Amino acid sequence: MAKSSIEWTEMTWNPTTGCTKISQGCKFCYAEIMSRRLKAMGITKYKDNFKVRTHLNSLKEPYTWKKSKVVFVNSMSDLFHKDIPIEFIQKVFKVMNENPQHVFQVLTKRAERLFELHTKLKWSHNIWMGVSVEDNENTHRIDFLRKISSKVKFLSLEPLIGPVPNMNLEGIDWVIVGGESGHKPRLMDADWVLDIQEQCKKTDVAFFFKQWGGKNKKKNGRILNGRTYDEMPEIELQHSV
Repeated sequence: MAKSSIEWTEMTWNPTTGCTKISQGCKFCYAEIMSRRLKAMGITKYKDNFKVRTHLNSLKEPYTWKKSKVVFVNSMSDLFHKDIPIEFIQKVFKVMNENPQHVFQVLTKRAERLFELHTKLKWSHNIWMGVSVEDNENTHRIDFLRKISSKVKFLSLEPLIGPVPNMNLEGIDWVIVGGESGHKPRLMDADWVLDIQEQCKKTDVAFFFKQWGGKNKKKNGRILNGRTYDEMPEIELQHSV
């Protein structure tokens, strides 16, 4: 577990690492870049760079956390990647089921496999399931997510690389929007963000604006309409089992 600089979570937990690109949002994957850095630093977990790997020892970590956490699961991977066996995904879910004092935020671009496997997984109240939607070409992922049994369903529109008008937000609890950062970021149009914010407002969906992005994301900040948007679904926690 590592403390996270991601604005919408507290910690990251990576029982799997590595991934492969499947859509335009993956072009400048921060996790791939970070994996190379961690490998160069001699971190054993990343010795195979960005190849998909499972880490049994990491499954023990949530049982050791003394205080309730909001945890982004697999910031360095995608739990529903085709190379991660269903048996391991079930083990990850078992850990989340057995630690109801924490909120686990799971995010995938592989909505089809998520839907394929969702009935074989136990969806305890503390598992928030999300899909990434970087442009209008990938809104079909929302339709798969809508059919999942998670208590909280969310969208990550980051990096937002195109407009996403007229989304069907039925059954969606939370939308996160952010621009791309890095050395060659694709620019995000303010009108795209404002349109999404208005869609959320009309449908009473929590809206979180993460960043404008760009080469200097810190300087560009996260102010929209003269304010920050930090809306989140209500967090419900229970005692550990």
